[in-house]
Amino acid sequence: MNNIKLDMEKAFSFVSRDEVFAWKETMEKNNVALHEKTGKGNDFLGWVNLPTAITEEHLSDVEETAARLRSKKLDIFVVIGIGGSYLGAKAVVDALSDSFAHLKGSDAPHILFAGQNIGEDYLYELRELLKGKEYAMAVISKSGTTTEPALAFRLLRQDIEEKYGVEEARQRIVAITDESKGALRTLANTEGYKTYVIPDDVGGRYSVLTPVGLVPIAVAGFDVRALVQGARDMEKASDVNVPFEENLAAQYAAARNSLYKSGKKIEILVNFTPKLHYFSEWWKQLYGESEGKEGKGIYPASVDFTSDLHSMGQYIQEGERILFETVISIANPDNEVRIPEDKDNLDKLNYLAGKRVDEVNKMAELGTALAHMDGGVPNIRVEVPKIDEYNIGQLIYFFEIACGMSGYALEVNPFDQPGVEAYKKNMFALLEKPGFEEETKKIKSRL
Repeated sequence: MNNIKLDMEKAFSFVSRDEVFAWKETMEKNNVALHEKTGKGNDFLGWVNLPTAITEEHLSDVEETAARLRSKKLDIFVVIGIGGSYLGAKAVVDALSDSFAHLKGSDAPHILFAGQNIGEDYLYELRELLKGKEYAMAVISKSGTTTEPALAFRLLRQDIEEKYGVEEARQRIVAITDESKGALRTLANTEGYKTYVIPDDVGGRYSVLTPVGLVPIAVAGFDVRALVQGARDMEKASDVNVPFEENLAAQYAAARNSLYKSGKKIEILVNFTPKLHYFSEWWKQLYGESEGKEGKGIYPASVDFTSDLHSMGQYIQEGERILFETVISIANPDNEVRIPEDKDNLDKLNYLAGKRVDEVNKMAELGTALAHMDGGVPNIRVEVPKIDEYNIGQLIYFFEIACGMSGYALEVNPFDQPGVEAYKKNMFALLEKPGFEEETKKIKSRL
């Protein structure tokens, strides 16, 4: 059952309800195009029905792999990937983990990441850490030749084989890659790694509900079945048979496009819960890579409140009036902390004595929304009952399907990313990669 609520009242002062609901026909048409695979990028729409397509056999296989790896008493599980090959897993694991899990004992391994950057110090420090730890790893790449993860895997594969020997290392490496082709598939078949397939019709930023996300999340000890069930329920709640008036994802897509047409060019995803920081990072890739094309698209940004109210709050309140906010509001925290009475009251906080910390946080959320509204910043609120696997699964699919409908409203292909290749071509030319000789000459002449 869909538990997410959408509140657009604080946006209707800037674009009317009628303007938002005027998108009804467009969004319903776009939703049909996604489900029937008739729109742009239709060869990358495998994610649309992915939640309900995930089988019992597949989930059991993922759980068995996670249990096998955890039986090795791992301290650390390293996930090697970049972009959607790491952000989805990072978003879910961080959201569900104890904030200080890295400093506490746990039966589950800590999930660390590599291949998401080319930081030499980062890789050196990670390798030094792993020398004294029990670890295993997943390498995620369709091709196996993407520079950042391929470089990290070359280093870490050498290390894990030296530490455990080749045979045991093979039992500690999971390859998540193309079904039949590419460098990583060839290596995995040769070495006998446990493998999972990245579906050809699912792009990286939509891949969190494939083994790309499910394997690390399961190894971390979280309930992938509940995650998938949340996504399934949201898939049903945003199906083509659900009218626009009841389809919250379609309404969100409509609201953000209405605001964009009115001159609001930047959407800030706001959370008042630190655990959602990397969920925002996942969301930024999802929308930035899907919509930022052909000189179009809402720029996706994010802030962690109340922390960033003391840094970015000034700009949001009084800077360029090209912003709107979407707030992810968590209705119920997992724990309760009440504010004590203090006899001296030097901090002047006794008026809060007996209240829960979350009540203060909720009033900060409401007060911020009202202040920003008064300052010319529309506010959309997405309320989630609590942070758990089921609700995170709902939220993932909510933003994915809304992104598809919204991208089609911009008349771009939301499922390619041609601009990502520009930096790679320059980097390869500067590094004098074989096959880039002409590009090397051209770029050196510019320097």
